[in-house]
Amino acid sequence: MTMLNVGVIGVGSISRHHIEQYLHHKNVHLHAFCDHNIERLQEKGELYNIEQLYGEYHDLLKNKNLDAVSICTWNNSHAEIAIAALEAGKHVLVEKPLSMTVEEALAVKEAVHKTGKVLQVGFVRRHSESTKILKEFIDNGDLGDIYYAKASYLRRLGNPGGWFSDKKKSGGGPLIDLGVHVIDICWYLMGKPKPVSVSGNTYHRLGNRSNIENLSFYKAADYNPELNDVEDLANAIIRFENGASIMVDVSFTLHAKENEVNVKIYGEKAGAEVEPELLITSEKHNTILNVSPQIDNRSLHFKKAFKEEIDHFVTCCLDGKENIASVDDGVQIMKILNAVYQSAKNGKEVYL
Repeated sequence: MTMLNVGVIGVGSISRHHIEQYLHHKNVHLHAFCDHNIERLQEKGELYNIEQLYGEYHDLLKNKNLDAVSICTWNNSHAEIAIAALEAGKHVLVEKPLSMTVEEALAVKEAVHKTGKVLQVGFVRRHSESTKILKEFIDNGDLGDIYYAKASYLRRLGNPGGWFSDKKKSGGGPLIDLGVHVIDICWYLMGKPKPVSVSGNTYHRLGNRSNIENLSFYKAADYNPELNDVEDLANAIIRFENGASIMVDVSFTLHAKENEVNVKIYGEKAGAEVEPELLITSEKHNTILNVSPQIDNRSLHFKKAFKEEIDHFVTCCLDGKENIASVDDGVQIMKILNAVYQSAKNGKEVYL
């Protein structure tokens, strides 16, 4: 049986979803961990019985037994580590976003082409059961030409703080953390049309609202209520060469009644809600039909989606399966995200 020897770089909160799936995969040997935080590194090594522990990723990449790595670090190090890993002969699964800038993303793309190694971007929603089923409907023409999508990922109180709220490490706030997910899944289901222009806004009005009491929310391990230089809210309209468009709004904090996650796409024959639950709306015999697919998970099943993502990565590495979340897609999404920030900064539409 062919085995893939894997190392995980960055063993913070998101890494758990990689680690646990690797541990349960019959074709994977989880070989090594790396993290700057030595206390956390040793704790995770003990928890998962991993003996090869490294404080620096360069040292991990020198390990000739490693075939592949998952990169679960701060956004500002994604591109640097991905390029080093590729040049060291490792396959790479890098958490979203691919990088912090378009220039970095293009450098990663060049390294992928130069080395011929697999690089998969962590667009986990592409791997969910509901997405796969809806895509089959789309690919068979059941929605017709998809010309519009609308996505909202709104938290009323949900700035994680820590590196998430430090622009030097994250690259931004809810747009690059949450918006990347919903923009990508809309774009992916629309058939990945070529973006031509972006008009966006960002707002820095509420801060991290650390004054709020009696309502809990997720806080990063290094949460510091005094550190926050990222946007509270971002919105955008993205236009494509084929005339299609996406409208999106995302927030870490907003005076809203409740949190909201909605992803909707609209075609000439039918529309669909992807989140919070898969629903297809069409018409037949002059009657509108709301169709609820009878499947195990109509909503995003986070754990199962990560399992499918890891399975896909392993199969791409071992068997050469076509990668559905390639570096080219990562570059295109970075172009869109950066254009939103640029448009917001300059107060005018950005042409790609």
